[in-house]
Amino acid sequence: MPFEWDRPLTTAPALDAPGRAQGAAPIAVLHAWPFRSLPKRGFAFIIGMAYVLFLIPISAFVGTLAIWWLLVPGLIAIGGLWWFIGKSYRDGEILEELDIWPDMIRLTRHGPHGRHAEWEANPYWVTVQLHKTGGPVPDYVTLKGGGREVEIGAFLSEDERPRLHAEIERALVLAKSRQGG
Repeated sequence: MPFEWDRPLTTAPALDAPGRAQGAAPIAVLHAWPFRSLPKRGFAFIIGMAYVLFLIPISAFVGTLAIWWLLVPGLIAIGGLWWFIGKSYRDGEILEELDIWPDMIRLTRHGPHGRHAEWEANPYWVTVQLHKTGGPVPDYVTLKGGGREVEIGAFLSEDERPRLHAEIERALVLAKSRQGG
């Protein structure tokens, strides 16, 4: 599951619950990241398998000069495979963190190559929207508030984005409906 609540919001906070301004911890924290179809163990297996499969035809040329004409391009190909899969991992290093306090909501995006972006707003004025069409992906989820509209979870699959929308909407409704203490 490429998103999870570290602190799910299951009940409305108390009226006197401290907010971010008082230095309190968030009442809800969500983490979202892209799905990895090839885990690190799989990466090592693929490189090892490419090396072993490369050695099978090369073994017939051991002891001849022709091995060098086959060995160098083959090792370059394995090195290229290593580099491109590694680049795919580096480009997919995205983590989105949504923190909700009674008095503030903050979305932080840690992107590839050290890119960092933040968005903050008062949760009372924030709306979560699900754009069925018209976005860069189907079921595009955005948060609107603080004079801006920001995306969240665009890298998730089509069936995960509506679920993300529903869970964020439920958390915002609970955060806005504070209970008397």
